[in-house]
Amino acid sequence: MTATQRRGRRIMMTRPELDAYLTEQRTCRVATVSPDGRPHVGALWFVWDGTSLWLYSLTRSRRWADLRRDARIAVVVDDGEGYGELRGVELSGTAVRVGEAPRTGEPCAELDAVERLFARKNFGLDAMPHDGRHAWLRLTPDAIASWDFRKLNPGA
Repeated sequence: MTATQRRGRRIMMTRPELDAYLTEQRTCRVATVSPDGRPHVGALWFVWDGTSLWLYSLTRSRRWADLRRDARIAVVVDDGEGYGELRGVELSGTAVRVGEAPRTGEPCAELDAVERLFARKNFGLDAMPHDGRHAWLRLTPDAIASWDFRKLNPGA
């Protein structure tokens, strides 16, 4: 990560808080850029390995087509109902395809741990089910911004 968060330092998550938050959350919103320059945003499940965010995306999707043309990506993971409960993380950088596309389960050492994490977190399984329609994207962020509004009123 090359950029540091300048605004909102008071509500910024520490690295351990950020890691715990991204590990416990399931759904993110992924923004890509369409050929005409318009953004496209869609929800996906993800897994965080402490360094990179891993996304398992349909290969016949607008997101996948957008990323083949322009690999820039921004991802938001957030939650909270009331203003004082809002927290989240924005990660941005370049998406990299890993493994075969679509994924059929061919051996890929880089995906072994990621697929175990994803299968346990999202399906309650020990092994990743491959459907021949999805493939892996890795985002090792260039920039991360985080917020935890609960820090504004810690006694509440």
